[in-house]
Amino acid sequence: MSPSVEPGNPEEIRSAVRAMRRSYGEVGLVDLNPDPIAQFTGWLTEAAANPMVVEANAMVLSTSRGQEISSRTVLLKDVTESGFTFFTNYESQKASEIAQNPHVSLLFPWYPMERQVIIRGTVAKVSGEESDEYFATRPWGSQIGAWASSQSAELGDRAELEARYAEYSAKFPQGSTVPRPPHWGGYLVQPTTIELWQGRYSRLHDRARYTATNGGWNIQRFYP
Repeated sequence: MSPSVEPGNPEEIRSAVRAMRRSYGEVGLVDLNPDPIAQFTGWLTEAAANPMVVEANAMVLSTSRGQEISSRTVLLKDVTESGFTFFTNYESQKASEIAQNPHVSLLFPWYPMERQVIIRGTVAKVSGEESDEYFATRPWGSQIGAWASSQSAELGDRAELEARYAEYSAKFPQGSTVPRPPHWGGYLVQPTTIELWQGRYSRLHDRARYTATNGGWNIQRFYP
């Protein structure tokens, strides 16, 4: 059981942080599916059904530019044998970094289940048709938000953003068809490795990694 951290001097806080730990369970990685996508979707389904997991499809996307690495949370919106799809602003920082380096990492942190999945691979834009299809399913407010936000650009104040939202709300009233902004669309991450982590007792965690081979997947286990 991890201790709570009360306001105090730095040494007390450091001591409390160092003492934060929990014991993990007995259930490990057994009977792995030879298909990592099938294995992943099984875990995703279990995470979505767990009331303790908030947004099971939330994943940390890490991108890089030169020696700089940046991470942020995005939402998985499709998973197929081809890979993992998310949608974003094509003029954002992440998009700029992807344009320079298509190698990315995804992390699904399902802490209440003592599980995580790390996916490494390369990313490319999906077709305009696929982006249009998904954009049409978004709530009206989210569609307007995609028009109003110049993602990653400097913002003077909140009022500026609210004004842009009001502008596009008037341009595309609720109930009308909102076209997809040309600067907004999807990316597909094609995995080269998919690693599963399951917390175990005494920090003897289970790690299993799928690595893409010619036409298939190789499964290896690693020390925790």
